[in-house]
Amino acid sequence: MQKSEFRYELPPELIAQRPAEPRGASRLLVLDAARGACRDLGFADLPTLLRPGDLLVFNDTRVIPARLYGEKETGGRVELLVERLLDTHRVLAQLRASKPPKPGQRLTLEGGVTVRVLARRGEFFELAFEAGQPVLEILERAGHVPLPPYIARPDEPRDRERYQTVFARDPGAVAAPTAGLHFDAILLARLDAMGIERAFVTLHVGAGTFQPLRVDDIRSHKMHAEYLRLDRRACDQVNAARASGRRVVAVGTTVVRALESAAKEGRVTPFEGETDIFIFPGYRFQIVDALVTNFHLPESTLLMLVCAFAGKDAVLDAYRHAVERRYRFYSYGDAMFVLPQRKEEREKGKA
Repeated sequence: MQKSEFRYELPPELIAQRPAEPRGASRLLVLDAARGACRDLGFADLPTLLRPGDLLVFNDTRVIPARLYGEKETGGRVELLVERLLDTHRVLAQLRASKPPKPGQRLTLEGGVTVRVLARRGEFFELAFEAGQPVLEILERAGHVPLPPYIARPDEPRDRERYQTVFARDPGAVAAPTAGLHFDAILLARLDAMGIERAFVTLHVGAGTFQPLRVDDIRSHKMHAEYLRLDRRACDQVNAARASGRRVVAVGTTVVRALESAAKEGRVTPFEGETDIFIFPGYRFQIVDALVTNFHLPESTLLMLVCAFAGKDAVLDAYRHAVERRYRFYSYGDAMFVLPQRKEEREKGKA
């Protein structure tokens, strides 16, 4: 199966540079893959697509201000993007500089923060923050919101709120679980009043989510690893919903990956650790019955996941529909509500 099969044409002006105002004002493209049908709605119409008793599963990760700017000892400029917190003073980070620093060298960052390079780990650097404060406090004070590379502007104070879900609580992500950005307190209250249940997982989205595939045959791709925690309460909620015939609706591809990582024989069990699950056409889904998701980059692993769920042809047709109707794409863009293709069709997709 070739990555070129997941290519589509997107006019650059459809890449959203700022979020819709107010939160929740985005459009919603409904794809019912089993029927081959698309409908154009607003995100505020989501409750009309849900049933009392449905379980919505959200990712409660919190985006940290993970981007810092500074200088090397030589005076050369450097940009640092924290990928993962290792402990209260050490991080794993990407560094952009004309010449990569060597272990033992120090970097001086905004706010007078000094960082020592400990080691190189593949494409990442292990760094130690030498201030007495914990890393998270330093980032909150001096860091910038790590907007994706396709948002072609500097971060703004407003992004601290808008590139964050209203239910974010566990800091550690360097990219937002973007499907959750559309939910505001008013919509959540409407869902509560309908009898829609909520569960939460924590998957800290890493910068690897934006990295392109470097292989042509997608079966050779090695997925980046991300931290995942799925606790007993969430497992009980998911398993109870499935046992009673209620739908499990994943809010975002990160939730799909979280639930499927913890799945065995149609049930989920508590999980804490790293997941590098790569879901592409032919995958046998065990848990998820419907999906809320944003539009994803061509040839990306996230687009492949959606194609695995709803069928490549149906998804790419829906994307063409979205382009024709001028939907807004990617992190700050519009959303989809996806109902899957028939199980036998899903499993036929394996190549």
